[in-house]
Amino acid sequence: MTDEYGLLDTDPEAAIGDEWEEIDVTDTEADRIARERDREFEQFEEQIKDAEQFKVEQSVFDDATFGALYKLIADGHIDAFGGPISTGKEANVYEALGADDTEVAVKIFRINASPFQQMRTYLEGDPRFEGIGNNKKQVVLAWVRKEFANLRRAREAGVRVPNPIAVERNVLVMELVGLVEDRARRLAEVNVENPETAYEVVREYMRRLHTAGLIHGDLSEYNMIIHDGELVIIDLGQAVTIHHPNAGDLLRRDCENVAAFFSRQGLETSGDDLFEYIAGDDDRVRW
Repeated sequence: MTDEYGLLDTDPEAAIGDEWEEIDVTDTEADRIARERDREFEQFEEQIKDAEQFKVEQSVFDDATFGALYKLIADGHIDAFGGPISTGKEANVYEALGADDTEVAVKIFRINASPFQQMRTYLEGDPRFEGIGNNKKQVVLAWVRKEFANLRRAREAGVRVPNPIAVERNVLVMELVGLVEDRARRLAEVNVENPETAYEVVREYMRRLHTAGLIHGDLSEYNMIIHDGELVIIDLGQAVTIHHPNAGDLLRRDCENVAAFFSRQGLETSGDDLFEYIAGDDDRVRW
């Protein structure tokens, strides 16, 4: 059981620290494609609208969303679409075939229907997104780029998360972790045979995220999955940098959630112990 949950190896010297990168939320190539609307694009748009898996959701896809899909296909990130994986308030996720016949997930965020006020609470105070304001489109586009940037930063820090592949406007392409017919199971859904090992992996990944300047912000047994013997952390859209004014509260909540789950598995742990292991004397995430 020692290899169960597969803790990733990482080079500490290669991991980024608590700096933040500038993230551009201006119009993308997808917006230009939608504005120009040549014949090839219009034919593509009609083809997608006629596809069975998209018919129910036509009303939430604006022209620029079709432009984003068109651009991602043209760039080789998407080759063919499969069926829907999940439908949520903020986004739909679809199976797709990517480059070199790899299975990818295509996450399409709703511009008009997303809970953008809730999204704003995680964007406000994040130095990467100063000046976003109340523009719904800008908030959603910022959220998508934030999830892509968070996944990339987590990967660079040696945390097992879905590999981010490409982002265009409100569409995110990433590694598909578990197929629809054989989907990965959430930690809450499995019998954790070795909770000690699982806990060691989770707390190490939380520590690596913190070292890289990120706090998940919504971590629990419902957004950690087991796939091919690996423990994978998902749903990093809301993750914030340690410079966020609520960083300490969010890390504390993550620690309480994780510790509560593993306490129910029979381990002697607490949110306080986990917080100390992750943050130590880091004043940036204290009140």
